[in-house]
Amino acid sequence: MNTSTDRIEKQILLKAPRSRVWRALSNAEELGSWFGMNLTGKQLAAGQSVQGNLTFAGYEHVVVELLIERVEPEHHLSWRWHPGAIDAAVDYSAEPTTLVVFELSDVDGGTMLRVVETGFDRLPVGRRADAFRMNNGGWDHQLVNIEQYVAKG
Repeated sequence: MNTSTDRIEKQILLKAPRSRVWRALSNAEELGSWFGMNLTGKQLAAGQSVQGNLTFAGYEHVVVELLIERVEPEHHLSWRWHPGAIDAAVDYSAEPTTLVVFELSDVDGGTMLRVVETGFDRLPVGRRADAFRMNNGGWDHQLVNIEQYVAKG
């Protein structure tokens, strides 16, 4: 997909109905399961913030906060967050966030999931390239994760 210094765009054909993919994205516990965050007991609602620790070995101390922007059932989910905010000694709260958008559409053979993250050019210059690089590769991994997750049923 097209990328620039400000935008990451990925898509994947998931061999699952849109309702199943939507549940994997919009149910906080399911999202946490494939995404690698502990979101047990949480809910994703527009205008609300949700926090969870990463579950990746060595990064369990990292708390990720998602500010849910928009929820359009079985079509659109978006949130804002601080990309690459993994250094526990740094307060990222004053930095601009990026916007992550998931869009679902029916296609032959399943559901097309499109992920677009924008806003990297607004990040502090010292973090911008690393945050972009980490998330560009991270979304590749996350698309594999959700593909495997929804394939299980």
